[in-house]
Amino acid sequence: MIRVAETKHAVHGEPLRSPFGFKGTYLTELWQSVAMIAGDGGEAGIGVGVQSPLWSDARVFVRYGETAANELMADLTRSALTRIGSTRFETPFELLDAVLPAVCAYGQRSTGLSDLRTTFALNALVAVDHAAWGLYASGKGRRFKELVPETYRAALGERRTRLAAIPLVPYGMGEAGIAQLLDDGYGLLKMKIGADPDQDGSQQKMLDWDCRRLSLVHEIASRYATELTQSGHIAYYLDANGRYDGKDRLLRLLEHADRIGALERIVLFEEPFPEEVELDVSDVPVRLAADESVHDERDALARIEMGYGALALKPVAKTMSMSLRVAKLAREKGVPCFCADLTANPLLADWNKNVAARLSPLPGLKVGILETNGPQHYVNWERMKSRHPRSGAGWIDARRGLFALDDEFYETAGGALDIGAAYESLVVGGGESSA
Repeated sequence: MIRVAETKHAVHGEPLRSPFGFKGTYLTELWQSVAMIAGDGGEAGIGVGVQSPLWSDARVFVRYGETAANELMADLTRSALTRIGSTRFETPFELLDAVLPAVCAYGQRSTGLSDLRTTFALNALVAVDHAAWGLYASGKGRRFKELVPETYRAALGERRTRLAAIPLVPYGMGEAGIAQLLDDGYGLLKMKIGADPDQDGSQQKMLDWDCRRLSLVHEIASRYATELTQSGHIAYYLDANGRYDGKDRLLRLLEHADRIGALERIVLFEEPFPEEVELDVSDVPVRLAADESVHDERDALARIEMGYGALALKPVAKTMSMSLRVAKLAREKGVPCFCADLTANPLLADWNKNVAARLSPLPGLKVGILETNGPQHYVNWERMKSRHPRSGAGWIDARRGLFALDDEFYETAGGALDIGAAYESLVVGGGESSA
């Protein structure tokens, strides 16, 4: 049994190279959250998180603006750390269960949204959960799969030596940028769709923009081949972030994709509808993936029963503990999973990699995949890499679109559970104690 003796928290903003567009609006920076949880025996864990109020509940972002929305999420993290003071837990799963309901309720009060999405609270808890895993690992070694309770291990049956990195094609990326990704060896492109070109909420303008965008990407990608897919063609992964209002409009986009020869290249279409839209999608001619709409196993089961054919796992956005629970259910139901990003920092990307490396490839692909777009978006990416406890390790960077995972990665969990000096200095020197 682990008894929490002290907690600390710190945040700092990391600027983006250019405004990052999705859900019809834009980000200019991403706040990095750092949490420390110390046990009464002197052991400690440090966890990191990336805050994204826009992704987790866009209403908070729109209502309060970027900076205030980030402050509200950081406040949720601090409240969680305060609540777990002197808590006892056996595994991180128990700690998450103990704190999540209260954090959700606190978030509802602080944001003024009585139906605040659970994902907002989970996003705020990523650093806390990560720190709990670090504390839990103290004295147990760093082999990730051995730390995972037996009941969840079957969902992590692979041990891949390489992962295909998935870059992001955001709203503002031009032809040269798209071509450069393909020149760099990437074989699967994630496209943000669902733009609001005139900022008037028009669904028809959104659809027209998305059709033009898909046509442009397909025209460029058709010049390239890849060894990473069964077909040899560049594959597409579309992410609407819940922007489509119904199946009819979605099918019109897919009809356009079929006309231009792009339909068969769409291996994933993520979260087309707002989560409150519950539709049978078993007749949609591409594999739909659920992401923001899945907060826990019950939501995952509901989406599977609606006909969704894949689930996005997000240890970097919805906690490792919740992600493992969803992965277990998905395996029992025969539904493939993949690891999606939240513009994670280098250490958090390796936390994600521990799950991605143990999942089977999606249908149509020859390799496992990991979405990661931090290098594309952060101004200070190289400096951020220097904070990684195992800075310079060969698995941190993708080369020609692939991450290479060696024995050291598996022996050390990619360094994701280490206490790095840079993060320790940040949270101890500038953190806020709740002890």
